Amino acid sequence: MTKSLVWRRLTLVVFVVAAYAWVGAVSAFEIDPKIAMAQTLDNIKWVEARNGSSASATITGDPSKEGLYVQLMKWHAHHNSTPHKHPHDRFIMVLSGTWWVGTGTNYDMNSTAPMKAGTIVTHYGNQYHYDGAKDEDCVLEIVGMGPATSTPAP
Repeated sequence: MTKSLVWRRLTLVVFVVAAYAWVGAVSAFEIDPKIAMAQTLDNIKWVEARNGSSASATITGDPSKEGLYVQLMKWHAHHNSTPHKHPHDRFIMVLSGTWWVGTGTNYDMNSTAPMKAGTIVTHYGNQYHYDGAKDEDCVLEIVGMGPATSTPAP
C-alpha cells in the first residue's frame, strides 16, 4: 500500500469519526425548559373526534373562545368534512400528507385540489368549503381567531 493511499484512508477515517462525534454533540444539546419547549408530532397528545374522522391538539389558546388559537388537526385517511364555513379567516399549513380542499356548497370530493406538505392555505371567513384526507392521513396546523364555530351549508 502506498504512503499516499494510507494517508487518504486515515484522513477518511478521521473525518468519519469527527462527523459522528459532531452529530452526537448536536443531538445531545438540550434547551432550557424554562425558556423554550420542543415537541415532535409523535409526542403530541391527540384528542380523537367522536366520529373517528379526525384528531386534534390545541397548541395555544382556546378555539371555543375569543382570541388567537393554534391547533393541530389530523384528518384520518378516507374521512372529510361536508361544506361548511367559519366566521373568521383561518390560516392552515399542511405539515404532512396531502390535504384535499374543495370550495362552495356543492359537495364533491372528486373536485377537490391536493394540498401537499408545506402548502399554506387561507380559508376566508364566511366562505363555504369542505376538506379532508383521501388515501393517507394528513396533519395540519390551523391558526385563527376564536370562537372557531362551524356553520354547515344550507
